[in-house]
Parts: sequence; C-alpha cells; structure tokens
Amino acid sequence: QVQLVESGGGLVQAGGSLRLSCAASGHSFSADVMGWFRQAPGLEREFVAGISRYSGTSYADSVKERFTISRDNAKNTVYLQMNDLKPGDTALYYCAADVSSRYIYTTVGRYDYWGQGTQVTVSS
Repeated sequence: QVQLVESGGGLVQAGGSLRLSCAASGHSFSADVMGWFRQAPGLEREFVAGISRYSGTSYADSVKERFTISRDNAKNTVYLQMNDLKPGDTALYYCAADVSSRYIYTTVGRYDYWGQGTQVTVSS
C-alpha cells in the first residue's frame, strides 16, 4: 500500500521557520516528481513547490526565496524548509507524488498519490 505521511507542521509566529517532511512507503519515489501543495479554508488547493528525480526544482512565485524543497532518496523522504513565514502561508500542506511525469507540473490532477496533510498556522 502506497502511503505518504507528512509531519512538521505547527503554529509559528510571522517571520519564523518550519520544516515539513514527507515520508513515503510502499513505493520507491526516487524516480518520481514530488510536490508540495497547500489549501487554505475556502480556497482551492495550490502548488507550492516541486522537485524532479534529478533534484530540479520549481516554486510558486509567492514562496520563492523563502521556501526550499529537497529530497533524500535513500530515505524516500521529501522536505520543505519554510523560512520567513507569513500569515498568508497558513494552510493545510500536502505532499504528493507524480509517478508518470519527468517534468514538474503544478496542477493537482497530475499527481497520483497524496498524503493526509499537515497544518501550518502562522500568527501575526
């Protein structure tokens, strides 16, 4: 059974940092595109960052220069380092895997597997 399990969310003040982790099991994701998405209440799920099998990366404009995605294929884990957090970053953050693409896509429908999400709340 394929599983993606996120962790590392929490409550932080504006300007603070958090590091999210996504541990995969049941499948080796080392060759897959991995992504982080987020969804705030009342809004659609949106792309945050993605990383290819060769560690090429892509970011949403709103998080560039603040967030960094990385992967450790030996641990089958993907990370999202989030710095200088803002109240607008408050959302449920999801990890996702695209097992059929070579490129990083930003659309939800491209991704095959999803985690359950981890809450990030940034207070002002």
